[in-house]
Amino acid sequence: METWARGAFAVDYEARVDFPRLRAGRLARAREAMAASGLDALLVWKDENVRYLTSLRPQLIAGKSGLLNGALLTPEEVVLFTSGGDFDRARGSMPWVAEFHPIPILEEAGLVGYFVDRVLRPVLERRGLLRARVGTDLASFALHEALRDRLPEVRWSDGDAVMQRARRVKLPEEVALIEEAVAMAEAVTQAALDAIRPGVREVEVAGEALRVLHRLGGEYAHVTTPFVASGERMSPPTRLSTDKLIRHGDLVFVDIGCMWNGYFADVGRTVVCGEPSPEQRRVYRAVYDAHRAGLEAMRPGVTNRDVADRIRAEARRHGLEEHFLTLFIGHGIGVGSNEPPYVGEVFPDAEEVVLEPGMVFAMEPLIWVPGVRGGGGVRLEDMVLVTDSGPQVLSRLPYDPVLLG
Repeated sequence: METWARGAFAVDYEARVDFPRLRAGRLARAREAMAASGLDALLVWKDENVRYLTSLRPQLIAGKSGLLNGALLTPEEVVLFTSGGDFDRARGSMPWVAEFHPIPILEEAGLVGYFVDRVLRPVLERRGLLRARVGTDLASFALHEALRDRLPEVRWSDGDAVMQRARRVKLPEEVALIEEAVAMAEAVTQAALDAIRPGVREVEVAGEALRVLHRLGGEYAHVTTPFVASGERMSPPTRLSTDKLIRHGDLVFVDIGCMWNGYFADVGRTVVCGEPSPEQRRVYRAVYDAHRAGLEAMRPGVTNRDVADRIRAEARRHGLEEHFLTLFIGHGIGVGSNEPPYVGEVFPDAEEVVLEPGMVFAMEPLIWVPGVRGGGGVRLEDMVLVTDSGPQVLSRLPYDPVLLG
């Protein structure tokens, strides 16, 4: 399948994304990873894992991730445990799911116990899984304790690592959905850039971007707190939008992105409001050169550590290697907004991973220098697909020609 954004609608005049094939492919990947880990089943609660296994698009409530919806994957079928508010809709519109059960928010101890005893236990018992090895991912302490105490013969194991392996290399249908999400993310970012002018607040820029996101049918932003930082708020970065007024000479960074049909796109750009100073141009050029070097390095057979080394070496050439944000430089992306593998993780013991065709990353080096009038922080972010022939940069938004000089 060619990777370009054909359009978000279902049409009769050309083949687009085959969703039944996508769902079947994702389940096959998950079952392969499950079997390779010696698991009999997976019980998942993370929003992205439930979406991957069932295609459930739920109502998401702030602060309740992992408490609203779950899915049980066996070698034969998928069972969906969903919030009562979504149960009737899901049961009536998702024929590919074998069995549905409404559940409460898994927070109050009594309700958690009810779910494990009266809902989950019968489901496991009917499938002969009460003495099985079952992987799980995200559980509150109350749910974790209830699973251990009320289902003592189930051998609970790490299911999140299994799902990470299943999701790491994307199917062709997933790449097509990501490409469409990238097209939307570019439109969202462009709307924000078009709103930048002296006297506009950061929150107004974010508001224009979110208006376009929803107009185009995006589900939500890549970050829950849309990131618009201007001037000195990029030195160090303030990773949200505030009431600060944008002024002449400010660097302005936009990082909002888009999620569509369950897949994320993460695109970010730094521009200048007016004319930049020589120091702002210097930082921008360093980030640009480091970013492009990293993108070019993303080929099959190299590791995420190799890519990070290339990026840091280019920053060193500009004398700014010590000025990176204390954060990774790039991350995997798909149904998860940020997912392993990570590039340039600053903390020890991060996994070294060999890049494979079908992996998708958001690469986002950020360098900031203190004490620069109008801000000395720059990040550039692009989506890149690793292919047999090398990196394919999916995002097409241009860089600021004024800052490039």
